[in-house]
Amino acid sequence: MMMTRMLRLPKPPHSFFLWGPRLSGKTTLLRQQYPRALWYDLLQSDVFLRLASAPHVLREEVLAYAGQARGKQRIVVIDEVQKIPALLDEVHWLIEHTRCQFVLSGSSARKLRRGHANLLGGRAQRVELMPLVSAEVPDFDLERALNQGLLPRHYLSDQPDADLRAYVGDYLREEIAAEALLRSLPTFARFLEAAAIGNGQCVAYANIARECGVSAPTVRAYYEILEDTLLGTPLPAYRLRPKRRVITAPKWYFFDPGIAGYLARRGAVMQGSTMFGHAFEHFIHHELRAYAAYSGKHFDIAYWRTAGGVEVDFILGCHEVAIEVKATDHARDEHARGLVAIADDYTCGQRLLVTLDRRPRLLSCGIMVLPWQEFCARLWAGEVV
Repeated sequence: MMMTRMLRLPKPPHSFFLWGPRLSGKTTLLRQQYPRALWYDLLQSDVFLRLASAPHVLREEVLAYAGQARGKQRIVVIDEVQKIPALLDEVHWLIEHTRCQFVLSGSSARKLRRGHANLLGGRAQRVELMPLVSAEVPDFDLERALNQGLLPRHYLSDQPDADLRAYVGDYLREEIAAEALLRSLPTFARFLEAAAIGNGQCVAYANIARECGVSAPTVRAYYEILEDTLLGTPLPAYRLRPKRRVITAPKWYFFDPGIAGYLARRGAVMQGSTMFGHAFEHFIHHELRAYAAYSGKHFDIAYWRTAGGVEVDFILGCHEVAIEVKATDHARDEHARGLVAIADDYTCGQRLLVTLDRRPRLLSCGIMVLPWQEFCARLWAGEVV
């Protein structure tokens, strides 16, 4: 299946870091974009050992390459750059003294920051490749996405359970735990399960701490690890000049609905179930977050909830757009209660109810209902925000 990624990479001569979770497709994208670049794949043991023992070799080889490529684009790709942080000092010097574009990819900057590596002081832009979005997949299958996830290999897999098991076991519980220098892998594994069960809900640090047998500050640190390694992101509460008492605790989403579902042991997600509703909301959050980054608009995303329990799932920007997500195929006024209530506090440019309905509808309360396919199409066409 041919997929065209929506992320647009910086053009020469701008160097950049390309970050993204493992298996998000970074290497595939870079191979497609830069087939003639000078490549260093640090997953190859011979390349790793040669540069780890003598980082200056990179400078010598790039200078030779730059001299031979006069009049042509000079692009240098270093894949999994976090494996040898010392290379970034050489890259820094080469950016200053050559006209090469450096493309530096990796799954986490945490190891680089922890080792006080040279992050190039603004000489390289930062872009992030996320799991697949609806606009990238021909004949996008929502139920497949919610169950198998949106990492390319998992979405296309005919053995998704085995692939999810391998990803969670080999990568999340071991590699991430090792990178973070955790004292107890079993405790971190319990935390992952608890966090996944609470995916998309307000974070209760004390409750998770009791379940895992650790302190609340430790749980906060665990969440920071997941955010630093691009495995999840907080969703803050919207608190701009509230007219009534609102909830201020953040929500938290894993980077992929399939990974969240596997960690939570929720089994198959079927339309009509509560689990489907949570996963559907997670999918819309992913679409919004990816569009905000890929479009370059970088608008804020938050949720709004009053102390009385009235809620709107997503507020975009400075309340330009309010979005409620409901996994129903026949939306009614009662599903739009939060969107109606928020108008008492804020003037929103658009208030949208995203559902499983077949066609757009205007409810009697004045709220526009959009089928998720229509909403995603409008979002990626730049017509929502």
